[in-house]
Amino acid sequence: MADGSALRVVIAEDNYLVREGLRRLLEDSGEVEVLASVGNATELLDAVRRLGPDAVLTDIRMPPGHHMEGVEAAHAIRATAASTGVVVLSQHADESYALALFADGSAGLGYLLKDRIGDLEDLVHALREVRAGGSVIDPQIVDTLVRRRSANAASPLAALSPRELEVLREMAAGKTNAGIEQALFLSSSTVEKHVNAIFTKLRLPESGVHRRVAAVLAFLRSAEG
Repeated sequence: MADGSALRVVIAEDNYLVREGLRRLLEDSGEVEVLASVGNATELLDAVRRLGPDAVLTDIRMPPGHHMEGVEAAHAIRATAASTGVVVLSQHADESYALALFADGSAGLGYLLKDRIGDLEDLVHALREVRAGGSVIDPQIVDTLVRRRSANAASPLAALSPRELEVLREMAAGKTNAGIEQALFLSSSTVEKHVNAIFTKLRLPESGVHRRVAAVLAFLRSAEG
């Protein structure tokens, strides 16, 4: 947190080995205190109610149905505990899950592929971002969405330059302009120019950093089909 205190997190994952691996990984970072690690959505909701964590890290599929329990739990948590951010982990790069997660807005929500577990810095960043009310989407999911939309000549995405697509990808992954500068080795003025061009070409009004992912997703969702 901004005051240096540990981020208080609850983990939900039905696979015991993965759950314990996540717990140890996060605790070993020195930045996270794992309040509880549970195996299903019912236990997750109970832990959030009792412990009031800063953030939740949950698998997308858990008992009893192994379908979209993580997404449903994320929506329930955001509806009843608005100060708790939620990062959903998925094993598959299926953008339909991401769109379902962000169906009613992206504030305080993140969607990462389980491959990202190995990058502790990315994982902790995502948890902090959703705790602050921001949004994070796995770059691989963003790439899939953008490729499908930009392949349609009628889509405004087709008008974006290769560099603008790179900037859009970083925006959707939760990066601020400063983060994009570092990731793409661009100057501040160049990033600002590209961001403004993206919103102009996508016919979307530019807004605050925490709403930028929502704007990108809203456009991508509206372009489905």
